[in-house]
Amino acid sequence: MIFDFRFWRYLANQQELIDNLGSATMRDFKKRVWMVGLFGLLLFVTQELWGMNTQHLTSLYAFSGNDPYSLARLVSLVGIILWAILYMAFHFFGIAFLLNRITGIELSKLAVLQLYVVGILLLEKALLFFIFLMTGATTPVSLFSFGPLAATVFDHPFLVFFFNQLSIFTALIIALQVRFIRSFTDMNPRIILLIIIAIHIVMALITAAVGLLPLEEWYGRFVEGGAGK
Repeated sequence: MIFDFRFWRYLANQQELIDNLGSATMRDFKKRVWMVGLFGLLLFVTQELWGMNTQHLTSLYAFSGNDPYSLARLVSLVGIILWAILYMAFHFFGIAFLLNRITGIELSKLAVLQLYVVGILLLEKALLFFIFLMTGATTPVSLFSFGPLAATVFDHPFLVFFFNQLSIFTALIIALQVRFIRSFTDMNPRIILLIIIAIHIVMALITAAVGLLPLEEWYGRFVEGGAGK
């Protein structure tokens, strides 16, 4: 038996997808992977062209002129493309492989799960970007996360960055992953839940730690140094 994979149809009917994966052969999955990937790449590039996360280049334009600024924007665009590919590949291939090692579930089934995870993450970014477009301003934390609340309670940037990675979409992803994995393994549901939560906490900790690095300052020094030669 063969069934056609439809991203939006099965997003709202995960149980039907789970049943089909357990009893039939899937078709047109790779096409949907490319569609999600292209949407994600377009989203990241659009955000970059709109000016998100490029405010550190303003001083370069003010003090070095148009040519170094244009070069810096080009380098920044290439960097965001590479980051988009890495970001989506990690959540799609990397986490699927990790879950395969932990649970023993077929990698092909976990790839389907993680495609929805990538889709939900991109949906969160798209909604946030839409809000930024409407307001004409950006914030360093996600409006859907615990970041804004953490910023009112904690003074340390690490804690703010950490809680910024935990959002209502994170809860949705955890629920989706737990439900999906439970359907294809005999592992204790509590163990599955603890494993999934631990993975998300570790990723949040790593992201928060990277957020403390003065990447913008390093980048500005690199570009300014190159422009001055």
